[in-house]
Amino acid sequence: MDISLLLSMTDRAAALAAPSAMHPESWQLGAQVEAWARGRGLVLGDPDTSPLGRARCERLAARVFPDADLAAVDLFARWLTWALALDDTLDHPPLSDSGSAVHALYDDLLRAMRRGHARPGARPLESALVELWQATSKGMSRDWRRRFILQLEAHRDGCAEEAVNRRIRHVPTPVEFPALRRRACGPFLYDLVEPVLGVELPARLLRTPRWLTVAESVADVVAWSNDLASHEMETARGDVHGLPAVLASAHRLAPEQAAAMVTDKIAARLDQAWKAARRLPEMLDRLQLTVAQRAAAAQVVKVLLDTPRAHMDWLAESGRYESAAPAQLRLDALSDCRALGVGR
Repeated sequence: MDISLLLSMTDRAAALAAPSAMHPESWQLGAQVEAWARGRGLVLGDPDTSPLGRARCERLAARVFPDADLAAVDLFARWLTWALALDDTLDHPPLSDSGSAVHALYDDLLRAMRRGHARPGARPLESALVELWQATSKGMSRDWRRRFILQLEAHRDGCAEEAVNRRIRHVPTPVEFPALRRRACGPFLYDLVEPVLGVELPARLLRTPRWLTVAESVADVVAWSNDLASHEMETARGDVHGLPAVLASAHRLAPEQAAAMVTDKIAARLDQAWKAARRLPEMLDRLQLTVAQRAAAAQVVKVLLDTPRAHMDWLAESGRYESAAPAQLRLDALSDCRALGVGR
């Protein structure tokens, strides 16, 4: 499986037909984000020697927000870098098969956020998170801050469940998988759309079934597209938390058949997102939102609907899932694992 399978979908799904736009200052953004990641200890040494260093998170941020203020896009790119560094830590030993170790790491991270500062000598993930949180939360309401932390906790729970599954060698069923994958695929990142755009959505809108359909469908499309791109890497390390592996196990499919089924599911989920989005205006009328709230909702929906194609274009230019010789693969956040004191 490779990215060409995803890119072939642009001919069959109208929502993916147009290439994503790119922020005009993306090259400056790249230099800024790389310097930040190095300075915070998230990327060590030659960037080309690690999946995180090759990821080029700034390119995804520049595609998701091609018209936003550069400083806001830079902040989102830093969050993406942090999220991938966290995932690299959680997806590899000693945390990859220990739910308690996942909770222990997250306990440190969440305590640092609530305390407002990292501990002396804290691991890079902790100190970088505090910095990002302070920069992001200062302009947001208490309700938004609480929502964001709840999404971090959902991510913790999803990653802990995946770790337990690996330990007991349980392959999620197709029914179990979507919600689990949604929790474990950085759900907090979607809440960052609001501070990047300088808006905030009312809670009563976010709870409506139609809004949830848009948000969850887009999250599924991004996660499942990522599963196709990362399938070979995950298979090599024996991980089954990708949709191709789940479908192959459940239906006894060959890899090519499973991949084709995934693309069908992506196309169907995209269709659900767009149908729900077209029906949002009548729901906004019923909720009696203000003009400003309606404008904010329209901005956020546009970003959400543009994200699947932006993500696919990023997958095509990112080196995150490229194969590398075993001697080259280095987990940049390895020091974070060692700091937990587990697996020694």
